[in-house]
Amino acid sequence: MPPAPEPQPALDEQIAIYQREYRDLDTQVEKVVNALSRLDRRMNVAYGRQLALLGLGHAEWEVLKELVMVGAPYQLWPGTIAKRLGLTPAAMTHRIDRMLAQGLVTRERDPENRVRVIVGITDEGREKWLQVMRKASVFEEDLLQDLTKVERTLLGELLTRLLRRVEDAQPDASGRLTDLD
Repeated sequence: MPPAPEPQPALDEQIAIYQREYRDLDTQVEKVVNALSRLDRRMNVAYGRQLALLGLGHAEWEVLKELVMVGAPYQLWPGTIAKRLGLTPAAMTHRIDRMLAQGLVTRERDPENRVRVIVGITDEGREKWLQVMRKASVFEEDLLQDLTKVERTLLGELLTRLLRRVEDAQPDASGRLTDLD
């Protein structure tokens, strides 16, 4: 039987280990990147738990979010949602089927093009979205409680700058990365 996994080293310990093994390491860069990675992982776990408490998975949340983002009447073609989420049409169909069964979305013929269907959010789906947003707001406020308003603004600006750089360098990386499958 393999030994029980040891706890992850503290961030500074991890950076020291990396520097021991790779002397040319820029410790400032490594600390920022690894802190962001760890924070992202822990936030995803926390959000996943909140979604589960509300009977949702990340997959359903993504679709609800896309429908809310377009505004009233909260409707999109399945192909548009699939493209935004980096999904195949078949995967999108399965996701919508599950959400239909849960009463979160509708699927109707597009009145402007009877060959196509259009997906819309139900009142129940919108209420689930609002419940998730309320829980997320509490979590996020708690996460940032030790930062002043000025620090929050600065952090937001700095992270947005990093995000723009990555988005500019990898414009196709918004959805699923097929080269990583």
